[in-house]
Amino acid sequence: MTKARYVVRCQQCGYLSPKWMGRCPDCGGWNTMVEEPLDDSSTVFKWKSSPQTPQQITTIPTLGEERYTTGIPEFDRVLGGGIVPGSLILIGGEPGVGKSTLLLQSSSNVAQTVGLVLLVSGEESSRQIRMRAERLGTLSENLYILPETDMERIRGEIEALNPVLLVIDSIQTMFHPDVPSAPGSVSQVRECTTYLLQIAKSKGLPAFLVGHVTKEGSIAGPRVLEHIVDTVLYFEGETQQSYRIIRAVKNRYGSTNEIGVFEMTNSGLREITDPSALFLTQRTADVSGSVVVATMEGTRPLLVELQALVTPSYLTIPRRLSTGLDFNRLTLSLAVLERRVGLRLENQDVYVNVAGGVRITEPGVDLGMILAVASARKNVTIPSDVVVFGEVGLTGEVRFVSHVERRLKESTKLGFKRAILPHSVPKDSTPGGPRESEGVHGDMEIFPVETVKQALAILE
Repeated sequence: MTKARYVVRCQQCGYLSPKWMGRCPDCGGWNTMVEEPLDDSSTVFKWKSSPQTPQQITTIPTLGEERYTTGIPEFDRVLGGGIVPGSLILIGGEPGVGKSTLLLQSSSNVAQTVGLVLLVSGEESSRQIRMRAERLGTLSENLYILPETDMERIRGEIEALNPVLLVIDSIQTMFHPDVPSAPGSVSQVRECTTYLLQIAKSKGLPAFLVGHVTKEGSIAGPRVLEHIVDTVLYFEGETQQSYRIIRAVKNRYGSTNEIGVFEMTNSGLREITDPSALFLTQRTADVSGSVVVATMEGTRPLLVELQALVTPSYLTIPRRLSTGLDFNRLTLSLAVLERRVGLRLENQDVYVNVAGGVRITEPGVDLGMILAVASARKNVTIPSDVVVFGEVGLTGEVRFVSHVERRLKESTKLGFKRAILPHSVPKDSTPGGPRESEGVHGDMEIFPVETVKQALAILE
């Protein structure tokens, strides 16, 4: 009888080791090394597809823009315009953030407009899903519920029903009988995802996969899981708050800069069509350290409030804390303020926050972040009708940003009267946008600046 062979594998990154270790040397995770049986005949080698021959790219027929709409425009925006047939979409988020609710609403809409939808649940029973569907008002005769975790049985039901959409909730609960490891392990998650990928591509069946997240906020399982799928979506937002943001971090069929904004209600997730007005509803006027910046999330202009607090520090090394912004950009902005403007911050604690819980990665908020910190340090109030945007370089210059015209239109719509923006705007970046001269743009007064000092002088 052949002796069984075992290997120790990290459950976060898939690192292999001949012996157990408390900390993974690859990803640095603690207590993530688990012993698994080593099976050389992995199922990935048993799945054989039909042979293919090389084709000239000009002779390959195109499918056009054939997409399924989810019935939720905000969700379609993040997906790139809808669901592409044959695509594999991974959606992750913290427990209770609304992943299952959103997919149940989308599945019901697709079932009513396109065809049969199969929702496979490994965590809830059919009655539990029925109770949620009644509460959300998403009952549909074309929506089928299958409480199953065996991939072979799931494939059999797919062959029998031939649905137009497949939902797996969640991929960590699924298992393939040919893989000798427990459900949720790296081997099972990887092999089951590859198994579903072949089903999706061979039948042209789009599939949603729900994935659990780790304490660091990433999808649980190996990073190769994100490379297998076509689209990776993340839910952002605290479960204690009612607002949710869906962001695409990978999308083979659309942009990765789009976000969808939702509000969690008793009847499910409700899309927010005007998120800028939502984020500014609770803004307090005439307070130092507060400024409104115009940023871009994909093709959508978004106005958010930046808040800064500067207090004397009693520590040897003053604290620097940012919420919703890149910490490294905050550090660079503070260095520019000290070196180029002469604002002393070496003995001050600095805290910067994006109100509303949204996370911003665009460098166009640099100027607003600097003005907010300077306002808090000098205790000077920035007028409530001023909107700011622009990237700041290490020499203190204010650099141009894209989509100036869209930012200004959104600001004008929300009642802002003045805008501080970069002095130099490329002629081909925003047709009809402001140029290098100060003046009035529609109902808004424009203040172009070249340096941070000029921006601070306007507000003094």
